[in-house]
Amino acid sequence: MSIERELNKRSGSKCELCGATENLKVYTVLPTQKGGIDESVMACGTCVDQIENPDNVDLNHWRCLNDSMWNENVAVQVVAWRMLSRLRAAGWSQELLDMMYLDEDTLAWAKATGEGEEAENKLVHRDSNGVILEHGDSVVLIKDLKVKGSSMVAKQGTAVRNIRLDHENAEYIEGKVDGQQIVIITQYVKKI
Repeated sequence: MSIERELNKRSGSKCELCGATENLKVYTVLPTQKGGIDESVMACGTCVDQIENPDNVDLNHWRCLNDSMWNENVAVQVVAWRMLSRLRAAGWSQELLDMMYLDEDTLAWAKATGEGEEAENKLVHRDSNGVILEHGDSVVLIKDLKVKGSSMVAKQGTAVRNIRLDHENAEYIEGKVDGQQIVIITQYVKKI
């Protein structure tokens, strides 16, 4: 059974965040470990757009989190926590966040993207041109790089897709080059 069908069955063909029934899609909650239904949410286009584009956020739309934050599915809880954290300047959002309980592992997953941290404490990964890098972006190498611990050389111009960010160091990202997972220094890449 496909993830989309399983999510439709789990959600009753509704957005698991706001309850909308139109324009539904599978939203993968990053960072993922195994992928699949446990790391995905059935969400409407409006919710996905506002999650991915913070400038488009309609504060009143997210009052729906009052209900969805209690969802039994962990991925829904993580998205609810992240959005409540993003909107915590609104009094009602902070109150909901104060009521919400996540176990240690779920809270670590929710915080993995840096949501909920103060802006000055948040790690920002930037490429060689100063462009902000996000989890899942694609980059291209701007110079030949020797890979430590192997005889491999990652050639200039090599595209690295679906990068992962190092959540402890803003200088490092991870990605696959020639089928091998490597750590890359951000000053040697350019976002595609």
